Amino acid sequence: MLVPYLAICPDYVLRNAHLLFVIVLGALKMNVFQRFYKYLLLLSGSSLICVSVTKPVQASPCPPAALSQVVNHRVESGETLNGLAAQYGLLPTTLSAMNPNVSAQGSLPRGRVIEIPPFNGSVAQVRSGQTWQSLAERYGSRADLLFEINGCPDTLPSRVFIPGGNRVPSQTASASLTYPLPAPTRLVLSYGWQPHPQKDELMFNSGIAFSAAPGTEVKSAANGIVAFVGENNGTLMMVVNHRSGLQTRYGNLNNVEFNVGDSVTAGGRLGTVAGNSAESFMYFEVRTNSNEGWVARDPGLYLSELDLQL
Repeated sequence: MLVPYLAICPDYVLRNAHLLFVIVLGALKMNVFQRFYKYLLLLSGSSLICVSVTKPVQASPCPPAALSQVVNHRVESGETLNGLAAQYGLLPTTLSAMNPNVSAQGSLPRGRVIEIPPFNGSVAQVRSGQTWQSLAERYGSRADLLFEINGCPDTLPSRVFIPGGNRVPSQTASASLTYPLPAPTRLVLSYGWQPHPQKDELMFNSGIAFSAAPGTEVKSAANGIVAFVGENNGTLMMVVNHRSGLQTRYGNLNNVEFNVGDSVTAGGRLGTVAGNSAESFMYFEVRTNSNEGWVARDPGLYLSELDLQL
């Protein structure tokens, strides 16, 4: 089964752990640029970054599924559900939802195993016919968020983890960005929900792709610090963190000479567009930091030159 190429990068915080940045790209069905599908889809599921406050490091291709990170805690004498919730930095209601047969009042039975999830939320049983989108609508979440938090699986599993407190902040731009190419160009991929190129359903694109010839200079959209540079599924990706919780991401690059931790300047050269034919593309995302991690934003809110009409 072909997975909808959803992308929100939940990049959630795992109890005192560092932020994990993940990107999964999609492809839009277009009559003229179908040759780009294989390249855009190659970017799908690519991992981005794991950044420590003191020492940036790179991460694995996709975050491990939340349910694979559940810890089995064996109860000691005198322990309570509220106490365990405080110990693991969770809400008591989360532990109650994960352990429905355990009383929330009084001491827990010694030796009882309590399931501890990596963050607040609950488990949902997936019914026949349900999709990531229908689950998101039912639980007030986002399909791309659920997809990545559950490990970017090839098929929808029978049980999924639904994160708690996952309301996505409204889309308001707090800064203007520099256009990431030397001159405005047409788009070959638009942001947001778009028709799937091969199936009769919608999919979520967390960024855009500019039509660009190989060798075209790619520019930094703002001053910032390089958070990730690396090859993913045959393409070179770069992520830059900016002030005020803003982040930009650049895909299908070549000739990048930066390392994690390097400074970049607005309009400064990051690299060039990769490709072996006359036509290629440069993938671009804008994200903002939130309680849910790095949330994808509409680049059109930040780039005054951008015309989202194909």
